[in-house]
Amino acid sequence: MGQSISGKTTSGVSAPVLRLSCLNSAEAHTAILSPLALSSLPSATMLAKPCSLIILQPCVAACAKPFFFDSFQFLSRGVHCSDFRPLLSAYPRYRSSISAAQSQVDSGGRTGALTPSPVADGVAQKIDVNPPKGTRDFPPEEMRLRNWLFHNFREVSRIFGFEEVDFPVLESEALFVRKAGEEIRDQLYCFEDRGNRRVALRPELTPSLARLVIQKGKSVSLPLKWFAVGQCWRYERMTRGRRREHYQWNMDIIGVPEVTAEAELISSIVTFFKKIGITASDVGFKISSRKVLQEVLGSYSVPENSFGKVCVIIDKLEKIPVDEIKKELKLVGMSEVAIEELLQVLSIKSLEKLEEVLGGGGEAISDLKRLFFLAEKFGYSDWIQFDASIVRGLAYYTGIVFEGFDREGKLRAICGGGRYDKLLSTFGGDDIPACGFGFGDAVIVELLKERGLLPELSQQVENIVCALDQDLQGAAASVATKLREKGQTVDLVLEGKPLKWVFKRAARINAQRLILVGSSEWQKGMVSVKILSSGEQYEVEVGKLE
Repeated sequence: MGQSISGKTTSGVSAPVLRLSCLNSAEAHTAILSPLALSSLPSATMLAKPCSLIILQPCVAACAKPFFFDSFQFLSRGVHCSDFRPLLSAYPRYRSSISAAQSQVDSGGRTGALTPSPVADGVAQKIDVNPPKGTRDFPPEEMRLRNWLFHNFREVSRIFGFEEVDFPVLESEALFVRKAGEEIRDQLYCFEDRGNRRVALRPELTPSLARLVIQKGKSVSLPLKWFAVGQCWRYERMTRGRRREHYQWNMDIIGVPEVTAEAELISSIVTFFKKIGITASDVGFKISSRKVLQEVLGSYSVPENSFGKVCVIIDKLEKIPVDEIKKELKLVGMSEVAIEELLQVLSIKSLEKLEEVLGGGGEAISDLKRLFFLAEKFGYSDWIQFDASIVRGLAYYTGIVFEGFDREGKLRAICGGGRYDKLLSTFGGDDIPACGFGFGDAVIVELLKERGLLPELSQQVENIVCALDQDLQGAAASVATKLREKGQTVDLVLEGKPLKWVFKRAARINAQRLILVGSSEWQKGMVSVKILSSGEQYEVEVGKLE
């Protein structure tokens, strides 16, 4: 058991304490020592066992700090973190803890920052200028592309009558830890915050949406048609179009049980593709239903609680060998006969063939027939095809599921979604019919590159304003302000530059016109305007400048 010794300063304020954990073969002994108590212990006592951890408590009263640094000389009287380091050669993970704690003691800083300062001996260390692995910078040219893409996401959502929402990037970890076996569970960026709460960077948006719907309760009227464009984080293996952070466009319909909701969502994605130049020869949608699996598993008495696990395994069909799939299905309690039957059904690519196998009386066939009928009415029948192997990897889907795919097969799934009627109850809410999709930004950019459809998005500025004399810089600023108040974009030349530089600058930012503020013109209340596309040049009164 641990032994505690608490120290007091002469003012009666509790001194900062150090926790010392030591290891032996039988048990871990923990002693909590004040600096005074630590300095009074014999050296042999302190060095009897390897030290595992020294942590400075984060809160120190201001009145105690001077006393700590002026009076506690234990760090210079033979008991110092460095004294323990020779004994820790076999324990590198514990050495790092001591080094971090000692760094905080030496600097007087808080222990909330476990990493030492990047500045050593007064000299700034060179940092890695690349972003963390799997993440991206967005310099202006990349930001223009991102804004263009997000504008199209939002414009399609708007014309379909959806309203935009957003959620915290940081959520409770429990929101995403649903069922064992989901790949996403092992991909969470999760940690404990300073309030001892388990939190995670969101790996997807749908659980946050469900939480918000439960929070709003009856204050909102159904159906809800909401969309979001947000950043998501997953610690996963990176491939082309797959990163550890990405932005995702989600559209969700809450409160509609009919398949018309799924048909509407697929229609919105098709509309987006058409807007950016993607055709049905480039992209298609594979469509199936989780109810197909339910009917097959039900016929072999597979327990209902195994359903989600089976779906997660089946979603790996194109990622791992079939023999591995069979092994995993056996582990969840499926017989060899049931496995063979299931794999045969999953190989079906025709709705008519599926009906022959399952019969026409089940909900799966009924829902799928209805969706394909509606696809004709929406006008996107040539975009969709039936594929029984599509189940999606998230455990919460309950009905129709779909994936957008690159017909050339060079890229991973472009988007995906489906019905999730029972998700809200897993968070303690009442189940409400719901469906939606997620659409990542990275894959679609790769597809546009592949097809040569990336737009040329150069900087666009309406005006460049330049003073021809340093004394007229204020006058040029007033001209720029007048134009900006009218909503025009203005690049104001902030330094005294020669005209040759100004013209190069104008060409680089694609300015439409150059406005020169010269001494003689300004005395008459005029400025000189040059239309850069045609070369036309004229003078105009400042008040009439449009």
